[in-house]
This record gives sequence, C-alpha cells and structure tokens, in this order.
Amino acid sequence: MKIWNSEHVFGHPWDTVIKAAMRKYPNPMNPCVVGVDVLERSVDCCGRLHSHRLLSTEWGLPGLVRAILGTSRTLTYIKEHSVVDPMEKKMELCSTNITLTNLVSVNERLVYTPHPENPEMTVLIQEATITVKGISLGSYLESLMANTISSNAKKTPHPKHQRKERKEERSES
Repeated sequence: MKIWNSEHVFGHPWDTVIKAAMRKYPNPMNPCVVGVDVLERSVDCCGRLHSHRLLSTEWGLPGLVRAILGTSRTLTYIKEHSVVDPMEKKMELCSTNITLTNLVSVNERLVYTPHPENPEMTVLIQEATITVKGISLGSYLESLMANTISSNAKKTPHPKHQRKERKEERSES
C-alpha cells in the first residue's frame, strides 16, 4: 500500500476555488480525464450540495505495465462523491476506481477549506491510498501511480495560484 499526502494553498477565496474545482474536468492540463457524467446531484435540508459523478479516464501506460495487463491503453472509470457545505465553507471529495479493481485500488480524498489566517486563500488537503493487488511488482506500480497523482497535483493553470506543498509518501505492507 502506498499513501500519498499533499497540501496546497490557493491564492483565491474558498468560493472561487470551489467553483473552479467543480468545473476542473475536462481539462487540457490533465487530458487523461476524457469524460464526466453527473449521475446525481441534490441539496440536503442543511443546504449542502451532494454530487455523484462518473469520470472516464484513459491512461497511456508504461511498457512494463502494458506487459502485465496485456494492453496498450486502458479506459477506466472512477466514481466521485462530493459534498459542498457553503455554511461551513468546506468541500470534501472522495473518489475511487471502479474498473481494474482486481488489480489496483486507488482511493483519493480532497478537502477544501478557507485558510485559517487569510480568508482570501484556500487550503486543499489531498490524500491518495494506492494498493496494487496480486502482482509481484506491486510496490513499483504503487510508486508509479503515486508519482502520477503527485505530478497531476502540481499542474497549475493560473500563474497567481500559490502553492505550499507538504509531500508525504509512505509505504505500508
């Protein structure tokens, strides 16, 4: 199992960052996400927006992974659940893969909150847990996937975006 953590500070207020986060796909900065379908969206009695989306992704795979999986490209699907609480100014998003689950499990959690010292900034805490199953090169593949998540997290489309990153990776057996 590989656990990856990161913290980013955006130089924009929470409302602005949340609007951008809800519209982040499709995105030329991450062309692997090829489709987004909203499966369900509702507002609960407390005014929180609940969304359930299906992301379609297609990854170009390294030669070693292609050999293991027996394919050159893989279309995968990810289910994403998010809750936006405008009163608490918190957005929590959880996603997990729903294809290739016999080989790999990727669970990601993102939490957006206003910066505690500056309301004109927003903090994103991101965690991904990657588990490769039944493959002798599991640790290699977990590290490869963690590096891909880290690389995608560093892509910033706006020069005013400020980032403070606390990167923490650890492997657990």
